Amino acid sequence: MVDAGILPPISESPNGTLTLSNAPMIDDLSSRQAAFIEAIHELGAVSPITRGDLLDFAHDAGWSTIPPWITKDADRRIRHGVYSIPELNGEAAAASTPAAVAAPEPLVAATMSAKLSSVERDGTEATIPAKRDTYVPWGYFKDLETVIRSNSFFPVYITGLSGNGKTTMVEQVCAKAKRNWVRLNITKQTNEDDLLGGFRLIDGETVWVDGPVTIAAETGAVLCLDEIDMGGHLMMCLQPVLEGKPFYLKKARRWVTPVDGFTVVATANTKGKGSEDNRFAGAQVMNEAMLDRFAITMEQDYPSVATEKKILTKVFKKLGVESGDFAEHLVKWADITRKAFKEGAVSEIISTRRLEIIATSFAMFTDKAKAIDYGIGRFDEETKDAFRSLYEKIDAEMRDETNGETVAAGNDNDCPF
Repeated sequence: MVDAGILPPISESPNGTLTLSNAPMIDDLSSRQAAFIEAIHELGAVSPITRGDLLDFAHDAGWSTIPPWITKDADRRIRHGVYSIPELNGEAAAASTPAAVAAPEPLVAATMSAKLSSVERDGTEATIPAKRDTYVPWGYFKDLETVIRSNSFFPVYITGLSGNGKTTMVEQVCAKAKRNWVRLNITKQTNEDDLLGGFRLIDGETVWVDGPVTIAAETGAVLCLDEIDMGGHLMMCLQPVLEGKPFYLKKARRWVTPVDGFTVVATANTKGKGSEDNRFAGAQVMNEAMLDRFAITMEQDYPSVATEKKILTKVFKKLGVESGDFAEHLVKWADITRKAFKEGAVSEIISTRRLEIIATSFAMFTDKAKAIDYGIGRFDEETKDAFRSLYEKIDAEMRDETNGETVAAGNDNDCPF
């Protein structure tokens, strides 16, 4: 119920008709109906209008929900989720419902090519990603490059533990091959509107806005679906897309024909079968028919010790830090934790991304112990103690912050777990 105090002023003309200042046509409406129309009209609402936009306008105007005299009036319903409120456009409401109501002219099918600076914003612009100074090609890099340079539609599914460079590999292959890419992060709520496109209210007009999938298909870009295993059944609209064939935009009433070069690369922490140990909370059991549409699956592990050392050395160099043996010690430390993780001795792991974060912390604080502690701070106390103890055994120069004594170097057999 809206507070009467926020209602716009309503006056009555000599003939008894309700009038509002600069109001749309409201002759046949009650005072409360007229107040609602005037309130959302002043906020820019026009007819026809989607249920989502109408609810947003209602909230902005102080209403908790959409009035039922709109949603329950068959004469106002154009189709599912789209309503006609002609009073907003200065027109009279229809007296009866025609047998079939076509989408009115104001629904303009148009592509919005908003000039966003990078794909990190929302993936609505296909761009060639920049090369990273610290990147070292490894693993499936060459194979993925072969796929992308082929200009063929060949969907790839890349799976692996977090922080091992799956998405970065896709990005850097596109950078090297000078290929446009569109990156879209998937969540459980990602739906057809987010993927293919939908109607949006822009400058007072309801227009069609292409989604990232449509943009990638029509520009021949590489579509990167990041964390695809977090998506649910609302993503089933991708079925025809993953076949590389023309797909139909139902709401816009047009076909999209992918051009040469368009392909899909998906990244995930699981193989689409969910996360049994709940390590990747929210990971969904994906539809088998969708999974089967990916041509190949790449199972990416962490880089080798030698490769990871090259990566960290480049990171330290870019940060302008003299690291000494710090990079070598960090890599050895991470490698031991990963072996312990695979053996079930620990439940956490030091990823390549985590090592880069520790290197950055060291450049900022110039303190190894602090960089390590901040880097493993998100783990439980037992894991933190074990990981810190392990590092102290590897790095003879790192001082114990508790007693200030230098910790003697150890070996792999001294692993605390």
